[in-house]
Amino acid sequence: MVHSTFTFLADSNFLKNNIRVNPNLDSLGALGDAGWYTIRAILWAHDYDLPNTVTAFPDPQYNESGVILSCGASLNWKNDAKIATFYCSFHSNLCADIVVLGTKGNFRVHDFVIPFNEKVGSFYSVDNSKWAELQLGCGPEPSELKIATDLPQEVLMVREFGRLVEGIRSGEAKPEKKWPVISRKTQVVIDAVAASIKNGFVPVEVVYYDLIRGHVPSPRVSSHVGRGYDGSSSSHGGHGDPIDDMYWIFHH
Repeated sequence: MVHSTFTFLADSNFLKNNIRVNPNLDSLGALGDAGWYTIRAILWAHDYDLPNTVTAFPDPQYNESGVILSCGASLNWKNDAKIATFYCSFHSNLCADIVVLGTKGNFRVHDFVIPFNEKVGSFYSVDNSKWAELQLGCGPEPSELKIATDLPQEVLMVREFGRLVEGIRSGEAKPEKKWPVISRKTQVVIDAVAASIKNGFVPVEVVYYDLIRGHVPSPRVSSHVGRGYDGSSSSHGGHGDPIDDMYWIFHH
């Protein structure tokens, strides 16, 4: 089980003038912005294995132009009996949490988008948790692990982008395939959530074509979202570029 949250309390100027609330500039609103990071976090936790279906939660919030200001959804992997949920919003206190629950342990990250301290990456983990005698407590307590970072994530992503470009210019490397694939998988899930919202919060199949390799690598992979989807494209401005897709990855 994985749950991710990315929310922040937008001010009146943002809610009136920002491109993320303008239907002509970024019609997916909070889903296409904050939701991008929550869904990417979920896919990261699942080694970028796509879910079979997604189902949006009822009653998302919209502005007067019909742009999403808050929403959530569940993602389901039927073959592995795994599930994930996310919530994103422009109307809640700043929160960037991911929680991963396993059979024998779990871990939490409380700043997976923008770190509290750019010089330290921290997370909490615990395993083999049990009730204390007479259920008067539980243990062990989660351990906080801190990893020192020499450079902030923005510098690391620009450095990686430069390395990729230099490799191509020098003829020593071919275009990197990793980031475009991860970007498209994230967008496919976002499109599926949007389709579920549009069609009354029904489950929507996630299918994806591997355009880079030029074939369908598995039966559940295709280029468009299945049931209830109208085939339209909804891409968040800026996302899809390697420099932006590396944004939160390099924090951890």
